[in-house]
Amino acid sequence: MASPAKARRPEEEGASVLETLPPIPLAIVIAKAGPRAAAALARASSTLRAAASGESLWRRFCADDFALDAPISPSGDSSLPSFKDAYKAWFQSFGMYPLALVKRVKVFWSSFKTWLCEYFPEGLRTLGDGISEAEIAVAECSLGLQLPMPTKLLYRFCNGQLHFGRDDFSYGVMGGYKICDQRYIVRLLPLAHHKIQNSNCIVVARSPFGEKIFLLDCLSGRLYVGTQYWKNDRETMSCMPKSLIRLTMDDDHGMPQDGLLLWLEEHLRRLQTGLIKVQSCNFPMISKYINLYPVQLPYCSSASMHGIKVRASAVFAPENSALADYPCKLSYCFSIRLSLPEAFVVDGKWYSSFQLQSSHYTIQIGDEVSSHVCKYGDRGKFPLLRCGEELFVYGCAISEALVPGSVTGYLTLVPWRGNKPSGSPLVAKIAPFPLRPPDYIF
Repeated sequence: MASPAKARRPEEEGASVLETLPPIPLAIVIAKAGPRAAAALARASSTLRAAASGESLWRRFCADDFALDAPISPSGDSSLPSFKDAYKAWFQSFGMYPLALVKRVKVFWSSFKTWLCEYFPEGLRTLGDGISEAEIAVAECSLGLQLPMPTKLLYRFCNGQLHFGRDDFSYGVMGGYKICDQRYIVRLLPLAHHKIQNSNCIVVARSPFGEKIFLLDCLSGRLYVGTQYWKNDRETMSCMPKSLIRLTMDDDHGMPQDGLLLWLEEHLRRLQTGLIKVQSCNFPMISKYINLYPVQLPYCSSASMHGIKVRASAVFAPENSALADYPCKLSYCFSIRLSLPEAFVVDGKWYSSFQLQSSHYTIQIGDEVSSHVCKYGDRGKFPLLRCGEELFVYGCAISEALVPGSVTGYLTLVPWRGNKPSGSPLVAKIAPFPLRPPDYIF
């Protein structure tokens, strides 16, 4: 007598249904089910194991969850046998975080390093490797603070910029500018045991020269920059709108994002769109740096006369600003950039260079208007610009109210021929450019 058939469990019946599907529909079902379901199905039968272990399937999972285009280890220093192995390694390393946030941070660092590799390799060479979850836990214990989740991930992929060279100077990947004889070039700091006393803040970036310092409040996730009164009174200003910060993940607002992540992403956006660019310079120990002066409309103005191009823009200078003063004092540094693509004609004569004698600025802040004149001969030299070169002229304007302003003016130039002045002075217009408190402060 035949024995009664055993009752099938629901999961066995489900497995049987899947096994009857043609290869393409089966692959679609498993792909939509996701990597965890695929790993479980691979243990159900040999048929499903073959369907759930395909390299193309795990390539897709790696791309979707970790933005991987090759089966590499989380440290990036070795290749793994397959995309399935890569997914397993990455999930073991980062599975304690929302995978969408892991992908976002990885995409940021990959994109930033790609940009640096092409335009600023000197800065790329200063970036450190990421640190482990255990090292972050040790740092948090030493600091007595818990880092926001996005900041932890940022350090997992890159532990700031390395220290090297004389005077602890490095190419600051956050860029900078010059104000009179001061230069501010900001670099990212490694996660060190550096906490501001009696606060929830740690220092995440600063300039090696000058007094520019950026601080992350680990409790609120907000990023701050020190003002003119930072050293004595610990005065700071927020680097971005508070409304953008969220430290928890929910259905209404999406993934967590803190001030440091948003700040870095905005900096990268400005680099990728060409709003700011790398500039050659004559600073000691450095040949070029990321210049924070905007070079695109509407933040930059442009005018041309006799083939001489004049571009002008301003950058907000928090380290020279003060909120405690009444009224509040906001400082801007502005830059005038002259270029001479080719020889120019004045009164029927050709010239291949000119000398800058003076600059005249009219600054309007609200209803207040002030004028300033700078004569370069008073400094013992007249800047000379030749064909194919670019000349930077710097100035600084101080606002005494939280209102936008603008700058306009003109430059007095003397044409040169050979090695001496030749011809009458001419005027090059500086088109109006804005002085505006920014949404993001760098």
